[in-house]
Parts: sequence; C-alpha cells; structure tokens
Amino acid sequence: MTTIAPVRPRSTPPVQPRRPPSPVRPRDFGVTDAALLGACALSSLCLVWVVFYQLTLLTGAFGFLVCWYVCFLAMYWVVSAGTLDRIAASDRVVSVIVVTGAALVLWVSAKAVPNLHWQLFIKTQKYFQILGAHPLTTVGVAHAIVGSLEQVGFAALLGVPVAIATAVFLNEVGGRGTRMVRTVVTAMSGTPSVIAGVFIYSILIINHVLGYSGFAAALALFVLLLPLVTRTTEEVLRVVPSGLREASLALGASEWRTVWSVVLPTARSGVITAVLLGVARAAGETAPLLFTAFGSQVMNYDVFSHPQSALPLVVWTNVRQAQPVLITLAFDAAFVLLVMVLVLFVAARVLGRTRSGRRRRRARGGGPLFDGALLPAPLDAPSPNGEN
Repeated sequence: MTTIAPVRPRSTPPVQPRRPPSPVRPRDFGVTDAALLGACALSSLCLVWVVFYQLTLLTGAFGFLVCWYVCFLAMYWVVSAGTLDRIAASDRVVSVIVVTGAALVLWVSAKAVPNLHWQLFIKTQKYFQILGAHPLTTVGVAHAIVGSLEQVGFAALLGVPVAIATAVFLNEVGGRGTRMVRTVVTAMSGTPSVIAGVFIYSILIINHVLGYSGFAAALALFVLLLPLVTRTTEEVLRVVPSGLREASLALGASEWRTVWSVVLPTARSGVITAVLLGVARAAGETAPLLFTAFGSQVMNYDVFSHPQSALPLVVWTNVRQAQPVLITLAFDAAFVLLVMVLVLFVAARVLGRTRSGRRRRRARGGGPLFDGALLPAPLDAPSPNGEN
C-alpha cells in the first residue's frame, strides 16, 4: 500500500502594504519648476508669433500680448497637469494670474506715485491749463471720486439687499419659481457689461425717463452687481451646516428667525466677501458708464440729473490722449481707484471679523495681558455643616 505524502502549502511572501503617493505641495517651487515655467513662456511666445504675424493678418502689440498670455496659461496648465496633477496645475495657473495682477498694480503705482499731489483730490478738470508751467497742479479728479462713490454706493444700496434676499430664496426657501430665478441669475451673470449700459440707455434714456446721470449709471452697475453677489452668497449659504438649522427649528424658531439669527450670522464673512466682489466689479466698469453717466469735467453732486464723471471714465478718456499730462492724470486716477477698492476691502474684512475676535478674546479671558483680570472671583463651596 502506497502512502501519499501530504502536500505542503507553499509559503507566500507577506503582502507589502501599498504606499500612497507622496503628496504634491503646490508651494514647492524649485529649479525644475522654474525651468518648466520659462520653457512654457518661450514656447507659447514662438507659437503665437508664428500664428499671429505669419499665418494671419493680425497686428498690434496689445493683441499679441493678450494672445500670448492666454496661450501661455493653457500650455502651462497642460504641462503641469502631465508632470504633477490637475489640482497642482490649476493652483499654479491661478498663482501666475495673481502674480500678473500684482505686477500690473505695481506698474500703475510706479507710474502714478511720483506725480501724486494733494490738489489731485480737491480740483477738477474745469480749469485745466495744459500750457501752464505746472499743469498737473491745475487739474484733479475730485469730480470723478465723488461720481464713483455715489454711483457704486447707489448700486450697492439697491443691489445688495435684493441679491441676499434672492440667495436666501434660492437656498433656504425654494419653491416653484426657484428654477426660473436661478436661470435668470445665471443668464445675467454672463451678460457683458456693455449690454447693461445699452439696456439702461435704450429703456430709460432714449425714452426720456432718465437723462444722462449718475443714477442711470448706478442702475447699469446694479444689473452687473446683482447676479455676482447672488451666486456667491448662495454658494456661501450652502456651506452652513444643516445641523444649525435643525437645532434652531427644534427649539421652536420659525424659518425666517432661523435664517436671520442663525444662517446669515454664520455665513457673515462669506456674505461680506460676496458683496466685496460685486462692489469691486462695479467700481471698475467703464463700458456701462459711457451710455449712462456720459462723463463730465466739472463737479456734479446731484446723482439724479446731468452727466457725471467717474474714475474709470477719467482713465478711459485721458489714457488715449496725446498729451503726456493727460496720460499721467489717467494713471493717477487708476491709482486712486485701486486705493479706494483696497481701503474698502480692508474695512469690510475688519468689520467682518470684529465679533469673532471679541469672542476669542472673551474666551481667553480678555487677552494675554489680562488673563483672568475680568473674570469674577470664584465662589467658595459651602461646607457640609452649612458654614461658608
């Protein structure tokens, strides 16, 4: 009788745990990344030069720079996505756009700061003497500053409450009209700025309902501000945890009280950011003002009648002139506009963080210098015999 030896199981090597790929940090920018950036810039420059000047009939330095910049961004994203990943590629493209914007701001500042003077903020272009000894001392943009403040202020006064109410309706209330309202808001967000000016011009100014005025310009800016603030505020309200709403409703609060006392205070920082984005876009628009405010070289405090100037109109009008003085005035107006928007952003961010900062200081007991100084003295526990 033959015996069959038992088959011994083969020893299998232990399974090695799979190591996840090392995370890519978009902030890490070395020599290889710099070489990749330079190669993309040079390649896109050569490609656009061949297409722009050799294969087509296009001309002009500005158009060439715009086409080269767009081609460079597209090429840089494709190459970065192939070497890293899509998230890192998008981050680096956005970083390039931010750096480009900062470079433009520095360029405008370098052009404007050496020629700034205090009379720029108190004089207008009414008595401008281009043949004088010091022509810059006889001209200013006070009329444009007043016009921009009034037009953007009225646009924000009209648009911000309507935009926040629309976002609350879309995200918190809902109903049959939600789809139609969202469709209208999405269509308005893609409307070119010049269309808003033409719309107000064809509806109100041609029919003599309104004349050229700052209020007509504010209505055009309202059309541009409304969809941007609405969509951004709606996205911010979606981030608010649903548990806060459920807790408020469970405590017996109404839906309106929940939105007013819980949802909006929680999303206050994001709502302020949405308002800032809308105001910043309205403050820099030029095309709607050409059909509504029309522009003026004198001071006009009445926003409801007569043409009114604005800082974007001063920049657009004077930067195309042949006199170097007027070009310098255009750069000064652009710099003043940048400073106004910056001050607005800083003030809004400070106001948006005031309450949270107070809460943090209150939780720390008044700050590091007064820890425990404003807290009440602890009460002594009563003894078992009833004696304190």
